[in-house]
Amino acid sequence: MSNNKRITLQQAAEIIKNGSTLTFSGFTIWRRPMAIIYELIRQQRTGLHLIEVNGGSHTEFLVGAGCVGIWESCWVGHELYGKYGANLSRKVGSKEIIVEDYSHAEMMFRFAAGAAGAPYAATQSSLGTDLHNPEYDMLGRAGLRDGKRIPRHKYVFTEDPFYDAGSLVLVPAAKVDIAVICVQQVGEEGTVRVNGQYYSDPEAVRTADITIVMAEEIVPEEYLRRNADQNTIAGFEVNHILECPFGAHPTGMFGRYDVDGAFLKDFYGRTRSQEGFDDFAREWIHGHDQMSYLEKLGWPRMLGLKANTALNYSSRTKKGGK
Repeated sequence: MSNNKRITLQQAAEIIKNGSTLTFSGFTIWRRPMAIIYELIRQQRTGLHLIEVNGGSHTEFLVGAGCVGIWESCWVGHELYGKYGANLSRKVGSKEIIVEDYSHAEMMFRFAAGAAGAPYAATQSSLGTDLHNPEYDMLGRAGLRDGKRIPRHKYVFTEDPFYDAGSLVLVPAAKVDIAVICVQQVGEEGTVRVNGQYYSDPEAVRTADITIVMAEEIVPEEYLRRNADQNTIAGFEVNHILECPFGAHPTGMFGRYDVDGAFLKDFYGRTRSQEGFDDFAREWIHGHDQMSYLEKLGWPRMLGLKANTALNYSSRTKKGGK
């Protein structure tokens, strides 16, 4: 068995250079590669271009730290723990970041096209909305549409040539330098097994030039091959792997630990100003590594989040209610 794909958390962040185009695993507050996000902030990465089916807590951390120059997606926030992205909103207001809006469906179509090696996807999603107002082509207004990594057009209208189904909008395939994926298990040779919903992870990987997989545990490939139908991503699609238990915290890892809602709520409440974000980052990110971060959280807190293996969620904390 080959272990030559193994890297450290610090090496994973070093692969991501200033100005890199990135996408991520997961959905809103689930399976986000937060340990790598923290390390990118520590290494003071700048000018990152995020292309996401949807944003989440990881986006808010990177944006608040000044790591992001361009963000293309449809939504960002922390679900019930912070409805919208306060850091992104602040950076847009101060004109420190370019935001390119697409609908959720259009972003998924863009990744599906990229994964298939197609230059664009055809859809009727969002026709008639202001998403297609040329005034809101922000990358075009910034003069960044070079037809290389950034498409020459945000969208193109056409008519269905096959069934006369009416107007279509062509949306460009996503082109990504690096996909950063956070999962429960990865094999020694890169085979990925995601438990629970895998969202758009396969498309993210197949769209990217380089894939980094951070897993709760690295397991023998032979183990994953016993039930190969349960695997999500093939080993040959993965370039680098690392093992990082609790690496998704404060987002959740299905079957392993719940979302740390109290942590996200505190982050949302404290980071509506840049001074608040900087104070939060000094407390939780700078001056830490992953182990000291977990030590600061404390084992009572982490054990409270730990999932019951029969239920796939924690039975130690109250769910729902007022």
